[in-house]
Amino acid sequence: MVLRNMAEPVLRPSRAFSLPNMLTYGRIAAIPLVVGFLFWPGDAMMRWYALALYTLAGITDYLDGYFARIYAQSSSLGRMLDPIADKLLIAACLLMLVADNTIASWSIWAAIVILSREILVSGLREFLAEVKVSVPVSRLAKWKTTMQLVSVGFLIAGPAGDALLPKGATVVIGLILLWIAAGLTLVTGFDYMKASMRHLIESDEG
Repeated sequence: MVLRNMAEPVLRPSRAFSLPNMLTYGRIAAIPLVVGFLFWPGDAMMRWYALALYTLAGITDYLDGYFARIYAQSSSLGRMLDPIADKLLIAACLLMLVADNTIASWSIWAAIVILSREILVSGLREFLAEVKVSVPVSRLAKWKTTMQLVSVGFLIAGPAGDALLPKGATVVIGLILLWIAAGLTLVTGFDYMKASMRHLIESDEG
């Protein structure tokens, strides 16, 4: 029998390759594929492929947090990558939907509001991380994320959805939900800014 030196470190799998992190990596890897499918806006099947992959990516957003909790596999890498993966997925899809005129005219402002808020909050989080301050995600912010995901899903289906709903209904529903998501985005962005302002002021005074 070989006795192991008790001082010898125990090798454990890196948390970088834990199940929650692997799901997050998969969500990031799905982004160029979704974008690729949306490059064929006139092909209904490509729209359905994009929607299927987008939906799968959205499901992993729930599963990575669920598995991180039940298996106690939360990690700093995962906490950093998870919101980044969400923002990249939404941003890439919004840009493609604007490019193919699924999102057009005044509705482009809803997309601009969503993207601008995400950039603002990302900058605030980077600053607050430097001063070791954490602002918890509110329930309303979670609803905002859900509304964004659902609205973009309807818009990805776009004209292909006419096979299931009355002509144009899929895009109309998606745009209505997108404006609701933009409204929630403004409210949660203001709340985050207000919660962060005290630390910003204290940092300047210090």
